[in-house]
Amino acid sequence: MNHLIRRLAATAVMGVAGAGFATGVFAADFVAKIGHLESAQQSRHVHLEKVAKLVNERTDGAVEFQLFPQGQLGQQREMTEGVQLGTLEATVAPAAFLGGFNPAVSIMDIPFLLPDNDETAQEIRSGAFGEALCESFNSRGVTCIGLWPNGKKNFTSSKPLASLEDFAGQKFRVMDSNILIEQFNSLGASAIALPFGELYTALQTGVVDGEENPLDTIQRMKFYEVQNHLVLSDHGAMEDVILFNPAWWASLPEEHQKTIVDAFNEVIPELIDHKAEAVAAALEEIKGSDIEIREMSDEEKAAFREKMYPAARAAYIERAGEEGEKLIAIYEKEYEAAGAQ
Repeated sequence: MNHLIRRLAATAVMGVAGAGFATGVFAADFVAKIGHLESAQQSRHVHLEKVAKLVNERTDGAVEFQLFPQGQLGQQREMTEGVQLGTLEATVAPAAFLGGFNPAVSIMDIPFLLPDNDETAQEIRSGAFGEALCESFNSRGVTCIGLWPNGKKNFTSSKPLASLEDFAGQKFRVMDSNILIEQFNSLGASAIALPFGELYTALQTGVVDGEENPLDTIQRMKFYEVQNHLVLSDHGAMEDVILFNPAWWASLPEEHQKTIVDAFNEVIPELIDHKAEAVAAALEEIKGSDIEIREMSDEEKAAFREKMYPAARAAYIERAGEEGEKLIAIYEKEYEAAGAQ
């Protein structure tokens, strides 16, 4: 009867914007505030809403997720620290923003890390590699329950990018990561770490020639207005890491833990499709500009990977040490086993 009452209370408030999924008269047994940086219209939040609904239904209202998008609870560092300290129950964070907190996760900065095929990429994401990457967060005071795909990066420049050789001598903006700097050094290019907010002006004024970002970011930030060439390379995986506060997670019955993990995994195909639609829409808008667009062939991607991967790999191991060496070994075994080579 209590389960039925919870379900009715949850149904009565379903769809309340920005709230959870069981915030009626009868409180859920377990409530988690989940903060993240994307807007409510973007793929991460849309699918967090789906996960929240599935979890609430499948636990008969016992577990409630309250979602806070667009940095409402602070910047990523503040949210990650909140999860660590227990002032926030969970965050879904870009791996690229977590390298200072956990150097092991910087493996995701390595170019051409995940194959283009979604199913093969998911095998690597959800297999021994993904498990080992998640386990690396345990010693940092947070519990990682999985990885979520969130698109891939592409190259743009004001100068031609018709071949691998064209990258030599060009200046690219990167996030502050030695791995990303080395990926460009391996091509004979140079990399400059600049804040994201300064990028449009830096491209416009020629401080840098080019940059790397997902297509929907390139479209949303209008970078294509100040760039002449776009290469659809899909070279950089943009992965999200799902982090929970360890004490809150440990307080859950095992069956609720499984329900949550299963729900996050279940929506991944829809998440990939939603992101692909956003990318396709972005590309259509970009095509309406004067920028030259070309798509990398599989052979070209293999050539770029052969050039870039060893340098980025070495930079990663230098940063992450023995822990990084172990994780790279697991990744390379999984990559080969998945038939990605």
